[in-house]
Amino acid sequence: MPGLGRGDLGARRAVVEPGTGRILVATGNAPYDGKTAWGDSVLELSPDAGELVGSWTPPNQEELNSGDVDLGSTAPALVRGADGRLYGVQGGKDGLLRLIDIARMQVVQTLPDPGSTLMFTAPAVRRRDVYIATDGGTAAYRLTGSGTPRLLKLWANDSAGTSPVLAGGLLYIYDPTGGGINVYRPSSPDPVTTLPAKAGHWQSPIAIDGCVLVGEGSANDHQTSGTLSLYCRA
Repeated sequence: MPGLGRGDLGARRAVVEPGTGRILVATGNAPYDGKTAWGDSVLELSPDAGELVGSWTPPNQEELNSGDVDLGSTAPALVRGADGRLYGVQGGKDGLLRLIDIARMQVVQTLPDPGSTLMFTAPAVRRRDVYIATDGGTAAYRLTGSGTPRLLKLWANDSAGTSPVLAGGLLYIYDPTGGGINVYRPSSPDPVTTLPAKAGHWQSPIAIDGCVLVGEGSANDHQTSGTLSLYCRA
């Protein structure tokens, strides 16, 4: 990747911009000089990942780096605005969400994430709605406005969660504290049901073919056995 230099890629994932095929990644703790070092930044790469096309770096990058409060534990989530422009929702360990105008690689809004706490999870997107869960809570937002876009909070609760999963018109969020899998209608903060599941780490549920499954426990415990909970429609 010419021009990237140092700046470890985030532990989550890269995302591909629709239409252009360009790649967005968030980097973790590393030095920054805007030339060959790109720590704690959002980077836009050419489709072959061979060229740096654009970037955004928070003004307090050095503070984030020195305090291990990096952006790169979560990836940007892409949302198309009513104005047709593409926006990225970027979390971080500093408890903030940034709404980034991708064409200009500029932040147009900053707001607290659910619980104003460290964010390690990836948002889920449904049209202009964004669903985010952290250890401090779960919330839904909608990208509104044209010319002055904003993330408007639709609902929130204090249920902890890992990365949300949308499937079959429902929202599935695993509570790693032992609260099970909360199943929501996307329009409501109240679960329609909760599927039992023991505590875990950062795993997310898988929803496919009328079934939902999630692994329990934490790999950090170094156990040689574990449990996989599986629920299917009768």
